[in-house]
Amino acid sequence: MAKTQTVYTRIDPELKMDVERILTRLGLTPSEAINVFFNQIVLRKGLPFEIKVPDMTVEEAKAILMSKLKEGEESVQKEGWMTVEESRAILGL
Repeated sequence: MAKTQTVYTRIDPELKMDVERILTRLGLTPSEAINVFFNQIVLRKGLPFEIKVPDMTVEEAKAILMSKLKEGEESVQKEGWMTVEESRAILGL
């Protein structure tokens, strides 16, 4: 068996439960997920995702999303539904 090291960390209990629920659905243990994460750090020579300050607040993002959903709903009510084929024809695909 390969030698291993132990990593200890403190984490919010609710976050831990949420993560464990998701990992269980994925068929992974927390240890396996951490190993995947660490391996990706090595492969990419950095974090495997971008970390930055969001351009907007959650409330602003929700407002934009709700506005776009309302536009879509109004469009469907006004113009009706389109099949995938009709959409592709309009887009020239």
